[in-house]
Amino acid sequence: MIYRIEATVRAPVHDTEVTDRVKDAVSNLVPEAELSAENGRIVGTTRSLDHFSELLHRQEILDTARNEFFRRQSGEYFSFSLKKQAAFQGVVNFAVGEEDELGEIDIEVRVDEPDVESYVDHVAPPTEGGRPVTDE
Repeated sequence: MIYRIEATVRAPVHDTEVTDRVKDAVSNLVPEAELSAENGRIVGTTRSLDHFSELLHRQEILDTARNEFFRRQSGEYFSFSLKKQAAFQGVVNFAVGEEDELGEIDIEVRVDEPDVESYVDHVAPPTEGGRPVTDE
């Protein structure tokens, strides 16, 4: 199946942070994104979350990811936030609750084809007994 998506990534760069380090943190999770620094933040877009999906599988947090994706779904969009500090280490850690003082990496995904649920199943498939269940 072919997936057509566009993900927009945003992360604030605070006065106490080095812009290139924040860019590295984002790249650790979404290396496919074309990033730039503008107005005190890192912004970028990508048409692939394949590496991010690999990290979710490796860390065995597919159910957590699915919950976060569907919690903030609206129409053809879903969004989620990630802890910047964990991203520096190449680790996915969803930001829930109070915002971190350094800010978070916010990702908004627009799914053009086929639909949000199918794309979420691709990135973070449902699990049974801790193992991914896929129709592919």
